[in-house]
Amino acid sequence: MKVTGNVWKFGDDIDTDLIIPARYLTTSDPNELAKHCMEDADPGFAGKVASGDIIVADKNFGCGSSREHAPIAIKAAGVSCVIAKSFARIFYRNAFNMGLAILECEDADTFKTGDRLSVDFDTGEIILLDSEKSYSTKPIPPFMQELVQSGGLMKYIEKRIK
Repeated sequence: MKVTGNVWKFGDDIDTDLIIPARYLTTSDPNELAKHCMEDADPGFAGKVASGDIIVADKNFGCGSSREHAPIAIKAAGVSCVIAKSFARIFYRNAFNMGLAILECEDADTFKTGDRLSVDFDTGEIILLDSEKSYSTKPIPPFMQELVQSGGLMKYIEKRIK
């Protein structure tokens, strides 16, 4: 599976409160959460992000509380995947459980807002389209890709039961 999108760059330690502020946790409606995605990190993000765009961050993306609202908000905002140097362990698991593709990439600090990337989940190849420079990371394992393609763990299980 491949995705192509514009980069939205963030730094280190983007916690779940920056991804979806606690004041919006009174709902679990994905569309409502999407309106406030990354609001405290970039107040205009939700109005600027386009379907298929890619969030890129440095170390420890998704640290903080273990709320599932964070990957739901990102996915509902139309983000196709998140690339970071590293992820908080619970966010990593929640992302795949909610159907959000994420990749760890040591070269994440190379990318900047506005770059255009092509990402191949099968091979782990990331291409910076402006320069055709290629970066590699671990591919997303087939089972994890199935979770993403199914829309998350619960939808994957529902498909298996039927």
